[in-house]
Amino acid sequence: MIKRRSVLTHTASLAALASLPAGAIAQSKKDTIVMAMTLEPPGLDPTAGAASAIAEITLYNIFETLTKVNPDGSVSPLLAEGWEVSPDLRTYTFRLRKGVKFSNGEPCNAKTVKFSFDRAGGEKSTNKDKRTFANISTQAVDDHTVVLINKEIDPDFLFLMGQATAIIVEPKSADTNATQPVGTGPFKLENWVKGSSVVMSKWDGHRNAASIKLKRATFRFIQDPAAQMAALLSGDVDAFQRVTARGIEQFRSNPKFQVLTSGSRAKTILAINNKKKPLDDVRVRRAINMALDRQAVIKGAADGFGTPIGSYYPPSAPGYIDLTKVNAYDPEKAKALLKEAGVNDLELTITLPPPPYARQGGEVIASMLGKVGIKTKLQNVEWAQWLSGTYGNKNYDLTIISHVEPFDLGNFSRPGYYWNYENPKFNALYDKYKQTANNTERMKILADIQKLVAEDAVHGYLYQPQWVTIANKNLKGLWNNMPIFVNDLSTISWS
Repeated sequence: MIKRRSVLTHTASLAALASLPAGAIAQSKKDTIVMAMTLEPPGLDPTAGAASAIAEITLYNIFETLTKVNPDGSVSPLLAEGWEVSPDLRTYTFRLRKGVKFSNGEPCNAKTVKFSFDRAGGEKSTNKDKRTFANISTQAVDDHTVVLINKEIDPDFLFLMGQATAIIVEPKSADTNATQPVGTGPFKLENWVKGSSVVMSKWDGHRNAASIKLKRATFRFIQDPAAQMAALLSGDVDAFQRVTARGIEQFRSNPKFQVLTSGSRAKTILAINNKKKPLDDVRVRRAINMALDRQAVIKGAADGFGTPIGSYYPPSAPGYIDLTKVNAYDPEKAKALLKEAGVNDLELTITLPPPPYARQGGEVIASMLGKVGIKTKLQNVEWAQWLSGTYGNKNYDLTIISHVEPFDLGNFSRPGYYWNYENPKFNALYDKYKQTANNTERMKILADIQKLVAEDAVHGYLYQPQWVTIANKNLKGLWNNMPIFVNDLSTISWS
């Protein structure tokens, strides 16, 4: 039996609703989001580690840069409102935005920019682009003018200034950014539950806070492909960028979801430790390349989402040349090269980090290498182990990894880099490339660089991946292309 008080209360509620302005009865727009990532970052300071997962959470959200890289690869102002470039492409004068501050209340000005870049290129720097910043001389002209003088000519310099290694940090908090990040971005760290999730909340003190539609964002870490699909289908996750493509068809036909397929500047490779015997013999490395059926690798490791590459340069980048015929798939020739090198009963270990493309790809590649007489052991490691053992200590034979940074050919000339590749010819070519201002000449040198690392078979070059995003159909502002790895929350809202 319904009580009279309940009826009166219900009637009063209806009357109150009727008095609201038109449209106010409709449910307010959602202002929180749950995103998912395959890998958890080892820390939250992109200047302190090489893991791309760091930037996926922090870039443009917590930390900001002088410039901003857009989904189409163009560059626009961010902390700098404008700039001038000298005719010789060496001197960049940036005009900084006024009134910008860090989330701890400290001002962001020319002095903090100088501190950030001097720190990035300093002796104690762990920035993976340390070499680049070491070549930059930074001058704080006044509070809002910074001059950067580059020893090298780099037409991609403004693009680099928008990447995670170029974030502007606050001097007092810089050393603790890995766990307590302080930046000028529109979000602040709220909570980090290791092994589970990172939660960020909107920072109301941001200069453009009124334009930020989300009040809270949670990043969940889900490695298992089946669990990724289940989290999306259940609604526990609103968006999963760079999700494992396996199972994608069930989302294409589901009206509750949107599926975006985007290009990249990434290179997925079978990285080779060039100083380990007999991998120091170019004939052995070429034999490994000739054992690889790239199309079959793409199908097995990336569910068909990829484009074959024959060198360490993606088809979407300017100056690309097709080198897939260099060391092309030819198992019989691979066997002959191994015999010529005097290599019999070769046994190698393939170290596999957690991403599905690596674990799935390892099985496919092991089978291919077995057909030319190379026995392989698959060794699964967690991300922290890969970063310390493989990347840090160079303790590996082969490993499968996607290098997602654009314009990173300079890794081949980095002393002590985990590939252990040393070639004075490459260093000379790359130095010439960095010193050449004429674009036509630069493209010729770039072609020679691509040919050299292809002919040297520094790695087993596999494919340029395509990234898949699955999201709730009502989400707006997700990137439709990914020249860099970032989850830019400032552009996202609910319809």
